[in-house]
Amino acid sequence: MKKILIVEDNKDLNILLSNIIKEAGYLTKSLYDGLDVIKEFKENKYDMVILDIMLPYKSGDMILKEIRKDYDVPVIIISAKDLTGTKVYMLKNGADDYITKPFDIDEVIARIETNLRRYKNSKTVNEMLYYKDIKLDTKLKRVIVDKNEVNLTVKEYHILELLMKNQERVYSKANLYEIIWESEFLGDDKTIKTHISRLRNKLKEANKDEEYIETVWGIGYRLIK
Repeated sequence: MKKILIVEDNKDLNILLSNIIKEAGYLTKSLYDGLDVIKEFKENKYDMVILDIMLPYKSGDMILKEIRKDYDVPVIIISAKDLTGTKVYMLKNGADDYITKPFDIDEVIARIETNLRRYKNSKTVNEMLYYKDIKLDTKLKRVIVDKNEVNLTVKEYHILELLMKNQERVYSKANLYEIIWESEFLGDDKTIKTHISRLRNKLKEANKDEEYIETVWGIGYRLIK
């Protein structure tokens, strides 16, 4: 049975999270400050962390950085901070998801299940993926292009990982949206176009002499053959 560590200083909220997660079929352990999180990791195995940002003694962003140094588990941030800058900062520094308080109980469980499933599916025998001069480490979630590390958002990373795992396949905009965003595609392709454009630009910045992603007219996207 999967075990989830909940790090939240609000006792009532911590108990609520623990109860709903247990009802969904998981084991839980609760901590109420940031002091003993890494110690807890060293002594016990956890499959996920639910982490608040504003914690006594040690902040959630510091804890996240420490977790990412040595442990490969999904981390979901639950915070009252709903500023875009805060969300982007946490996601870029290793968080897998971000939920804003107040939250919907069903959404929390759905996010937990989604992230656990994603981590399970990402476990491959070969943790490195290669295409041209791109090296993608599926364990550390790092992308190297022509010896330069490329900082991608979570969605950009998952698009590139999907294309590199299926280098012969063409993905339609609907395919990409439903796989990456795990939601029904309703026909608005602006989101996909924006993310593909940003991903292309970042790869181009790392190596101006190479092209990586092509548009197959009328169908979608794939890696250039």
